[in-house]
Amino acid sequence: MENDKAAHIFQINFSDGGVPKRPLRAAEITREGVPGDRQADLRYHGGPDRALVLFSLEKIVALQREGNPIYPGSIGENITVSGLDWPKIVPGTRLQIGAVQIEITDYASPCSKIGGSFLGDRFVRASQKQYPGWSRLCARVLVAGSVQVGDRVAVLG
Repeated sequence: MENDKAAHIFQINFSDGGVPKRPLRAAEITREGVPGDRQADLRYHGGPDRALVLFSLEKIVALQREGNPIYPGSIGENITVSGLDWPKIVPGTRLQIGAVQIEITDYASPCSKIGGSFLGDRFVRASQKQYPGWSRLCARVLVAGSVQVGDRVAVLG
């Protein structure tokens, strides 16, 4: 995969539980994700293989054009990225995000908690099974470090 020079962090998101997540200008990313970011149900969220959740700004804008009230952080992503060819970012893809390296591990399953970001609570609009290329992505942290809004995002392979 080719590196995309325009790709960058649009927003970093954090919550002490639930959605929406609030924006941060910068964060120190550890192997566990964003320190202090909490998830209610650890059977489906968090842990080393789901330390971070990412989503695409371009997908958010497209969903807004469909009439959905979604916005960055509203569906629980930790990092909102801009400039990536989102459908090509799949499990196994490695990304350099500022000083941090991650590996995509899986597609995030949508749940009713993010329903308010979609018309008629249709949270399945973010389902990889029903709408391939429109899902949030889970990632493990390979190299911890600092990130800030505007940091470059590069596909490593």
